[in-house]
Amino acid sequence: MIRTVWPLVAAAVALGIDAYVLAGVLPSIAASLTTTVAVIGLGVTAFTAAYAVAGPLLSGRLTRGSTARALLIALGVFNLGNLVTVVAPGVGIFLASRVVAGAGAGILTAVATVTAAAMVADRERGRAMAMVTFGLSAGTVAGVPVGMLIGESWGWRWTMALVVAVGVLSMIALAARAHTLPALPPTGGAPVFGALRSGRVSAGVVAAFLLGMASLGLYTYLLPMAEARGLGAWGFALVWAWGVGGVTGAALIGRPLDRYGPRWLLLALPAVLAASFAAVRISSAPTVWMIAAVLWGAAGWASVPALQQALTRGRADGAMAVVAFQMAAMYLGSAAGAAVGSRLLAGGTDSADLAGWAVIPTVLAIVLTGWVGARRPPAGTRQSVRVPAGGGTTGAAEAAPAMCPRRAPDGP
Repeated sequence: MIRTVWPLVAAAVALGIDAYVLAGVLPSIAASLTTTVAVIGLGVTAFTAAYAVAGPLLSGRLTRGSTARALLIALGVFNLGNLVTVVAPGVGIFLASRVVAGAGAGILTAVATVTAAAMVADRERGRAMAMVTFGLSAGTVAGVPVGMLIGESWGWRWTMALVVAVGVLSMIALAARAHTLPALPPTGGAPVFGALRSGRVSAGVVAAFLLGMASLGLYTYLLPMAEARGLGAWGFALVWAWGVGGVTGAALIGRPLDRYGPRWLLLALPAVLAASFAAVRISSAPTVWMIAAVLWGAAGWASVPALQQALTRGRADGAMAVVAFQMAAMYLGSAAGAAVGSRLLAGGTDSADLAGWAVIPTVLAIVLTGWVGARRPPAGTRQSVRVPAGGGTTGAAEAAPAMCPRRAPDGP
């Protein structure tokens, strides 16, 4: 199955790097463009805002006619935005480039996730969606530290050049496999925000926001939290423990999803997340923090495809919008969590106590994900997905995905 979806995973790696790499090189960008870190920090806000708007509004429209074209256009916009960031002579162009890159990323995430699910049999759908999340987590975990090292050695522009290089390689891989990509079902002219009329989808989107706020938002402060507990020397190891957990969780969650479904995982994963925050809050033992960091990363990233699986099952013509809203909510939640953490610290909260605060949105998310899992998904419609003549995907012809059932190839 990985041989089928790996170009989409490669594109997700580029997105994972770009979403967080700026945080590690903000001071050097500010010095280079003769401005403040706060102003450059708006670049992260601009990227996230464009991601949140473009994904839901444009992903469905762009896929009309050709999935491959939609993916290549989205990845091209993403690469163009990052290339302009590399050569930006001033703050204005820098911020504008982050808007362009964020728009491309928002569209690409939604289209890539739904396309991955449409390329495999129904029994592998969870694994396919999880592989895209694996790419995002791998890009964040491995790419961000590498990007920071490059920035320290050769400057921040070379850090962004790394993102462009990965993005261009992904574009080449997608172009080479374009004939294997299935056409996605039409949206039927439904309003962009029509998916949110479902209480189940709306609850899932809010849960995605809360989980992003707690998991990714708190990750911003992992190092100062460790230092406040006297574990400053363990900071680097904790970052990698969180990362290894995230990559492992995203890589392994697919099979349980396909075998058991998302219902119980939607309760178990946020519960593990809350338990890891509680352990960090009450303990100062390095072993406890290492285990908690692994579980934190694993549960946080694994909850993404679990929620996708629950919300998109039976929604053949609305899956694109659902995934777009979910991922937009997750990244907005991450930004909101970082902002709330900053406000708490400015108000005198000890950084070691931030994990306790993160339990609150996590518990609220458990209530919502539990309700989502308990609700019966809508009955799916049998809409066909056409594969271009001469194309096809390994192992996908046996059972039609409930989200995007497929038809036999037109060609021989």
